[in-house]
Amino acid sequence: MKATPLELLAPARNADIAIEAVRHGADAVYIGAPAFGARAAAVNSVEDIARAVEFAHRFGARVYCTMNTIVYDHELQAAESLVHDLYCIGVDALIVQDMAYLEMNLPPIALHASTQCDIRTPEKARLLAQAGFSQLVLPRELSLEEIAAMRAAVDVPLEAFVHGALCVSYSGDCQAGFLAMGRSANRGECPQMCRLPYDLIDGDGNVVRKGGHFLSLRDMNRLSDLGAMAEAGISSFKIEGRLKDAAYVKNVVSAYSDALDRIVAASGGKYVRASFGKVSRGFVPSLTGTFNRGYTSYFLNGMRGPARVRIATVDSPKWTGEKVAVVTSAYDSRKGFLTARTSTALANGDGLGYFDASRRFVGFRLNKVEGDRLYPATKINPPVGAELYRNHDKAFLDTLESATSASRGLAVKFVLRPVDDSRIALEATDCRGNRVCVVAASEYSEARTPQQEPRRRTLAKLGGTDYVLEDVEDTLGNRFVAASVLTALRRDTLEALDSAWKARYAFDRRRKCTLAEDAFSEYSPLTYHDNVANRLSRHFYESHGASIGHMAVEVESPSKSDETVVMSTRYCLRRELGACLRDKQSSTTLRGPLRLRSLDGNVYRLDFDCSRCGMQVVAERK
Repeated sequence: MKATPLELLAPARNADIAIEAVRHGADAVYIGAPAFGARAAAVNSVEDIARAVEFAHRFGARVYCTMNTIVYDHELQAAESLVHDLYCIGVDALIVQDMAYLEMNLPPIALHASTQCDIRTPEKARLLAQAGFSQLVLPRELSLEEIAAMRAAVDVPLEAFVHGALCVSYSGDCQAGFLAMGRSANRGECPQMCRLPYDLIDGDGNVVRKGGHFLSLRDMNRLSDLGAMAEAGISSFKIEGRLKDAAYVKNVVSAYSDALDRIVAASGGKYVRASFGKVSRGFVPSLTGTFNRGYTSYFLNGMRGPARVRIATVDSPKWTGEKVAVVTSAYDSRKGFLTARTSTALANGDGLGYFDASRRFVGFRLNKVEGDRLYPATKINPPVGAELYRNHDKAFLDTLESATSASRGLAVKFVLRPVDDSRIALEATDCRGNRVCVVAASEYSEARTPQQEPRRRTLAKLGGTDYVLEDVEDTLGNRFVAASVLTALRRDTLEALDSAWKARYAFDRRRKCTLAEDAFSEYSPLTYHDNVANRLSRHFYESHGASIGHMAVEVESPSKSDETVVMSTRYCLRRELGACLRDKQSSTTLRGPLRLRSLDGNVYRLDFDCSRCGMQVVAERK
């Protein structure tokens, strides 16, 4: 049976980070196009993307461009033109949300259905596969069983997030930012309302707690679940973070790449990595060493009872770090230090923090460490007994920021042999499956000293290339070959390998649409949750049996007399706070209906659907 390629898909804010992601073990990267990407702060020129493509393709790594915003009518022509530009520079696929791309006159570039498409059911997955999408990005909320059901429903690769920030709402079904602030997540301008503080109000109008981050979730970490996800049907493992810096990407990619390597090695040939090349690093990756809000595997293993590890960060949406010390004496403002009992070595320049009496996180930088004495850069006042957390490990981050933190090489084997008395040949085979042979003129001459070791040293000089010598078979015997001849032969052979790989590189292509004319009739009429924003998207749905009840909120305002569901989430605040209505052993009682009130006075009612363990955030009429 043919082995299944496993793809580690890394984020790239820019071309330099894309290159570092590949160098540290990524099989593919996703990077923002010059426009229409769901991170407006992470756009890149076509020229820079081309640079990332050229580097990634050497290792068989893919480059996917994100164009996953909804598109307005006046932008359709520009979007179509941009797709042609990206196709011409060799981008492997586009990650899109808007169905307008299925109606455009595009080159045969592969289209991936973004997580913004909100693929919650096997039925919708099947429809999008039939529509022509080559890969489906599943919601973060799915369990292993639900992933397996998706796998059984479609014949295209499935992609799922394994690490990074979590949206509290199903991606693509969040209208909160646009309706409250005019900033749409579906247009790449998410104001991160889920990270803001809210007052929690019960059904009697009492403020249960002021200023809690009730919608802010921890970060995802599924490092130990990759094998189970592969068995369930995931072949592309996606790291979130197109706004993250290079150090974050290097660290997280390295950790997940090593984990995938272990899965492949133990699979007995069932799996292979989707790209080529061996990575060598100068550091040991640590997922606690770069930004995170604390970790959760989310709902991958299904719903859990109230005793489970919490999945929200109610106290703070910031990176608080890992516990490293406990304060043993108060800050001495005259001497400028406090004392602490540490559980790990601290260093000058580390970033620490603590929670004050109001549960607000207070961060500070260490100027100096002398034994148990800590000298902060600013005046602080943690009480004795306060726990200190480190969220900036200077030594570790300095290593990550090094330009030589990792390298990636393509293994090559050489066979050096005679052709006749006037010519020699160098055959080369690399780990990508390329095989070439280059012949050079070299008149036969008997050497006075052994030649195999000098010839090997010459052939092994691969610095400045992507190749790493694995073996040399030399059958020239004691024949003398000038070093200059061998050097030119080596150079020409490596160039031939490069050319062979470029000729053999296989692009994915757009799948043919096989949708029936009434394919979307059961979903009719579509609402603002379906994000139809332009005439081409509307035509796509209507030509396959749907009617449009309400366009996207960005182009058609909801009725002012109606309440609007602005978030749909599998996360349940009652369950998080130990006040589940279905659990008779819940530790907390909260009289409903519950509401969240933002600092600017907007009020959101929380509706709980206990039959499916879900929650909706509803903007109430003012």
